[in-house]
Amino acid sequence: MFNSQMPRLEDLPTTRQLVRATFIAAAAASGLLVTVILPSEYGVDPIGIGKALGLTEMGEIKVQLAEEAAADAATDAVAFEKAAQAAVVRAASGGAQSAPASTQPAAPTATAGRSDTTRLTLAPGEAAEIKLTAAKGTRIVFDWSVEGGHVNYDTHADAPGISYHGYGKGRESTGEQGEVLAAFDGKHGWFWRNRSDAPVTITLRTQGEYGEVKRVV
Repeated sequence: MFNSQMPRLEDLPTTRQLVRATFIAAAAASGLLVTVILPSEYGVDPIGIGKALGLTEMGEIKVQLAEEAAADAATDAVAFEKAAQAAVVRAASGGAQSAPASTQPAAPTATAGRSDTTRLTLAPGEAAEIKLTAAKGTRIVFDWSVEGGHVNYDTHADAPGISYHGYGKGRESTGEQGEVLAAFDGKHGWFWRNRSDAPVTITLRTQGEYGEVKRVV
């Protein structure tokens, strides 16, 4: 067997040295948290160093991707639930099937009802959301454009008991046009976030038999 020599008492660190080392480690960890971890992981930059190092933008992208992944997961869950309900209905009706209705027409066409033009300006990183109240089956023709840069967008709807229903989304867009066919009674609209380095102006034109037009974000 090998006998290791016991350290002498005077060779061991003192309580004061241990406390000092603990404070130094805690200060270093806090510095890394504020200057690196918060900006790069969460887009939070309390002292501005993260922006100078390019870490804040990285964190904002991570947060946005996480939000979009959560929205996609919610959409998939709703789609799965609807598919399961449809399967039950088909089974109860003896397996009869009907052709799925198209929610994405080839091109927008004129429709009856009101017409509105909404304009809003977003600073870099700023977001906005416009919602229209509409009944199930309502056709909403839309055309929106961006001046001064580009935006990420998400066209979706919600209603009591339905937190999210997606119609389409995209990144770095300068404008979109088309038609939304309301999937249910509720609020249907668009979410934009300015991912340009300068302010942008969004002009939204809508036409259809919908109700209130309101900015909710």
